[in-house]
Amino acid sequence: MATEIFNYNKPFRLESGALLNEYHLAYNTLGKLNEAKDNVIWIFHALTANSDPSEWWPGLVGEGKLFDPAEYFIVCVNMPGSAYGSISPLDKNPLTNESYYHEFPWFTTRDMIRAYDPLRKHLGIEKIYLGIGGSMGGQQLLEWAIEEPQLFKHIVPIATNAFHSPWGIAFNASQRLAIEADHTWKNKNDEAGSEGLKTARSIALLSYRHYDAYGISQLEESNDVTDDFRSESYQRYQGEKLVKRFNAFSYYFLSKAMDAHNVGRNRPSIELALREITARTLVIGISNDLLFPLSEQQYLANTIPGAQMKSIESFYGHDGFLLEYEKITKAISNFLPHKEKTEFQNQLISK
Repeated sequence: MATEIFNYNKPFRLESGALLNEYHLAYNTLGKLNEAKDNVIWIFHALTANSDPSEWWPGLVGEGKLFDPAEYFIVCVNMPGSAYGSISPLDKNPLTNESYYHEFPWFTTRDMIRAYDPLRKHLGIEKIYLGIGGSMGGQQLLEWAIEEPQLFKHIVPIATNAFHSPWGIAFNASQRLAIEADHTWKNKNDEAGSEGLKTARSIALLSYRHYDAYGISQLEESNDVTDDFRSESYQRYQGEKLVKRFNAFSYYFLSKAMDAHNVGRNRPSIELALREITARTLVIGISNDLLFPLSEQQYLANTIPGAQMKSIESFYGHDGFLLEYEKITKAISNFLPHKEKTEFQNQLISK
């Protein structure tokens, strides 16, 4: 289904204090809301993805998959600040009629879920059967499950955390430093900072993947290589690939939103905030995740009332939350109340 646009034309106050007179969100839906309105799956995407989960999570979303549009009403919203249709730094500020660029009033993860709520009501959604998201998507999910505890029946935060760690912030800060070092960054045009973005992506990949993954996929075939290494070419390729579909402004401000993530902000404590969650919870972690180590998911599982924890072994490191769909399907299928499952799900469960 084509991406749709939701326009909100009432004043909206951000955590920063900035006041927007309007904003818009790009979103996709798959399937239909049933009469009981109890079949909603809300998927939260990660840093550079879009609002079509069947595109970037095809192993989980689609006909015969865990989240089948024939059974569920699936919703995914593009994060504010992103490059895929929601309000972003490249949009025109209605007060100046010029693009925001460096002056974009960026959204925290808490601002994001507050911006989603009017869309939820617009879609006629009163209860979400299951909310799921990995990495920055999981951060948004936790914020919403804390802020509106009765909204979710089940939540599955994957490879995420209650607050972004100093380690994670350091990675993001290094990426922003790379963008700032680009001599074009201060320019007011859509391509500003593009070379810096390539470097930022290269830095990010080192946190998304794992030593073993590079050791296998990028190992040289000859002992005689002294230059033009496969891993170097791979880093360059990934940077160039991202620049073709994203922009430095969105990347810069979304990384700041991730760094600001802390469910304890302006609440009594992180622990008490997590204890507000009433949804039945399955926390999934990736065993060799360098960016969001298992200790962060174990903390969530230990603190959210009644939460379960599942650790998944993966060759891919943090990116395993996007790629290990068979293991994720099996974990979630075993977690959800028993019901008739598709042949695909039964095959996975029996493995």
